[in-house]
Amino acid sequence: MSKEDKYIIEVENLEKRYGDFVAVRGVSFRVKEGEVFGLLGPNGAGKTTTLEIIETLRDASAGSVLLDGTDVFAHPQEVKSKIGIQLQAAGFYPRLNLVQLIDLFADLYGAKVDPEQLLETVELLPKKKAVANKLSGGQKQRFSIATTLINKPKVVFLDEPTTGLDPQARRNLWELILKIKKSGTTIVLTTHYMDEAEILCDRVAIMDEGRIIDIDSPQKLIDKLLSTGFTKEVTVKQANLEDVFIHLTGKTLRE
Repeated sequence: MSKEDKYIIEVENLEKRYGDFVAVRGVSFRVKEGEVFGLLGPNGAGKTTTLEIIETLRDASAGSVLLDGTDVFAHPQEVKSKIGIQLQAAGFYPRLNLVQLIDLFADLYGAKVDPEQLLETVELLPKKKAVANKLSGGQKQRFSIATTLINKPKVVFLDEPTTGLDPQARRNLWELILKIKKSGTTIVLTTHYMDEAEILCDRVAIMDEGRIIDIDSPQKLIDKLLSTGFTKEVTVKQANLEDVFIHLTGKTLRE
């Protein structure tokens, strides 16, 4: 089996019940090694619950999950060693600077990492002596992604990574995510920005009411819609207002 065909995550008939309420209903999908896979859906669709089960953070009511061939339910500690989960900056120790935080997390993982090299990867080396709560929104997100890379994971999970960022910071984070993908790491992300999913994701699964409605590449899903005769009332232009904003103000981060 080629790397292109290898599935690093395999979810089969996953279900999560809370009493009479079913949050996840028989969800099945597979994620290819090295791809960016998006899990999309409205609030309450079951995305977060599904990811938390894969991440070993929540029990399932039924179904199975394999991550890199390891049973998530039977061997959660082994799975944790293979994944990186985006942390919120608010959860970082407020008195430690970025280098100290990376050293702390590396000790917790039992991993060896060069903090300055990692900070350079996410373009935060000049901020190495800063504390996390003094960073800008974009810097906090880049640092939270840096923490997912400490244990050199096979899969990184990003939950709405660009929410609340200005256009420059958002585009910069897109470039960082694609750079991580280029290194061979598989990325699973959630986002409410469809343009973001269209640019970053090789494939997306669209969820609603606890079920997956469709899975494919963004372009194939768009083509499938167009084949039904769908048309927009307004002609779509080759650029949008965010492109205008970036063109006029530049791509440079305002930090």
